[in-house]
Amino acid sequence: MSAEMQDLAPLMAEHMPFGVMLGIEALAGNAEEVEATLSWAPELCTAGGVLHGGALMALADSAGAVCAFLNLPPGGRTVTIESKTNFFGAVREGAVNARSKPLHRGRSTVVIETDVFDANGRHIARTTQTQAVLGA
Repeated sequence: MSAEMQDLAPLMAEHMPFGVMLGIEALAGNAEEVEATLSWAPELCTAGGVLHGGALMALADSAGAVCAFLNLPPGGRTVTIESKTNFFGAVREGAVNARSKPLHRGRSTVVIETDVFDANGRHIARTTQTQAVLGA
């Protein structure tokens, strides 16, 4: 059984002002899973009112970074050193939800997989990222 989910919004506010500026919210989780939400907004779109891929990637990277952070040894820090995203669909309204889970927890890297879904539960994107473990 995994640990209880905790409110991670204060952690995001302190360490990732870019994510806060984009509107990433509802951040909750633990070392096993982190969840975050981003609402569709016209200023986050590209042509045709489609949520920009960069906004989706920023959501995935932010949720993934928090998941990696929760898997660090005491005093450790992390930074994304590699990220790959596959897009499966477009979002023209509503919100997208990201769910990040660790695939590998090593001494020098943490690998996170993040799935992004639209409000109807349709799989929109999958991001796999590698986070370097620093200062541990």
